Amino acid sequence: MSDGDSTAVPQTRDIRQVMAALPHRYPMLLVDRVAELVLDERITAIKAVSINEPFFAGHFPGRPIMPGVLIVEALAQAAGVLAVESLGLAGSGKLVYFMAIDGAKFRTPVEPGCLLELKVSFVQKRSSVCKFAGQAVVGGKLAAEANFTAMIADPPKD
Repeated sequence: MSDGDSTAVPQTRDIRQVMAALPHRYPMLLVDRVAELVLDERITAIKAVSINEPFFAGHFPGRPIMPGVLIVEALAQAAGVLAVESLGLAGSGKLVYFMAIDGAKFRTPVEPGCLLELKVSFVQKRSSVCKFAGQAVVGGKLAAEANFTAMIADPPKD
């Protein structure tokens, strides 16, 4: 949404603040902290990928690799933090739902022991539907990328 020459001061978020912004919990919480948040523009979040992740037991025995779908989910969760923080909805109980995933590409395997950088920026922002571009980076190398759309809504009624 911006040309990158923002005068906004980047912010950070620790795990407690991430958990206040997202409803996800173990084992589905895939954002450990926010390294940089520029409201209304972009976020860089971090996922510390550990061999203790439950999915590594079966993906793949003897050659653990983080499933691509979970890398995209981690990008979406980072986007969720960006959206609810930018729209002033953190702690509101609103949920961010995937609507579309486009152009997902996986470039290099994500293995235990790495820090997965989740770089997401707004492409379009409206009050209830947002479009994002995301990149997952390991050690400065592009691991995955995707464009996606999400809807911000109330949780389903019981």
